[in-house]
Amino acid sequence: MSENIDKLTELESRITSVPGIEDRSTLENLKKELLGKTGTFQQLQKEMKSIPKDDRADFGQKLNDLKNRAAEALENRFRELADLLGEDVSDLDYTLPGKKPVPGRLHLLTKTIDKILGVFRDQGFHIVEGPDIEDEWHNFEALRMTADHPARDTQDSFYLAKNRLLKTHTSPMQIRYMENYPVPIQMVAPGYCFRRDPFTSRHSPTFTQIEALMIDEGITFAHLKAVLSEFVRGFFGRDTRTRFRPDYFPFVEPGCEIAISCPFCKGNGCRVCSMSGWIEILGAGMVHPGVLENCKIDSKKYTGFAFGMGIERPAMIRYGIDDIRHFYENDFRFLGQF
Repeated sequence: MSENIDKLTELESRITSVPGIEDRSTLENLKKELLGKTGTFQQLQKEMKSIPKDDRADFGQKLNDLKNRAAEALENRFRELADLLGEDVSDLDYTLPGKKPVPGRLHLLTKTIDKILGVFRDQGFHIVEGPDIEDEWHNFEALRMTADHPARDTQDSFYLAKNRLLKTHTSPMQIRYMENYPVPIQMVAPGYCFRRDPFTSRHSPTFTQIEALMIDEGITFAHLKAVLSEFVRGFFGRDTRTRFRPDYFPFVEPGCEIAISCPFCKGNGCRVCSMSGWIEILGAGMVHPGVLENCKIDSKKYTGFAFGMGIERPAMIRYGIDDIRHFYENDFRFLGQF
């Protein structure tokens, strides 16, 4: 038994010396010598039958522990040498054919934003972007959302310190643009928005919007209808019809909501459009004189229109997607389809 103990002691000494080996070939020879099919550990396992039964279990446990330590020490040293030499020594079969790399692609929401912006760019709109963190003046007050407005509740918005918050819509960019640029104005602003909404098939606490604004002398509701009708035809298809219905928003007067003929049933009624034949896509209206005056623009001389829409809904309609969560879960099985 003492002879076998000496062998284990010698093995432990050799394992301890592994971190000091400086070249890969010596390491490979030691690995073969210790762990190979005819290596030291294999030989000692065969010799265990000659060890007395009372000592065999203890010897076997020590031998197995040393084997695991040897494998771990050798693997670690291989990786250390690889880092030093800049080599890849992972267990690869270099005779196998290489894998064809998967080409990258734009996210579906990015494609949708680019498509929408392209339609407005063709109509002469200037594309701008604003900050994600806003103050209450630009996000609410300048847009005629008074202190008692429900949207300003802390249960609906993500407030930060010193009257700052994550912007709840892209409309603050209207105010910033009117404050810094002279009339005439023709701009469109994409951006992220943040609200305390549950993450469901129809809502997300983080989403994207696009806001548009046009101000000049003589701008009427007819200009708004013309711009939006061209957008609908350019994005959803030339056969898509639009419907304008009165609605209320504090920063426009008059206000309206715009719906398109359902592309799934062609306006005949289906589950997607709740059998109405129409799907609402955005809110719009003529800029309220009070908003113009808040930005030092003469509301008696100038008029304008504004509208805003989420990006997810047009994308869901255009590509037949039934759950908004797919856009944000980063599942390559979904994203790879587009």
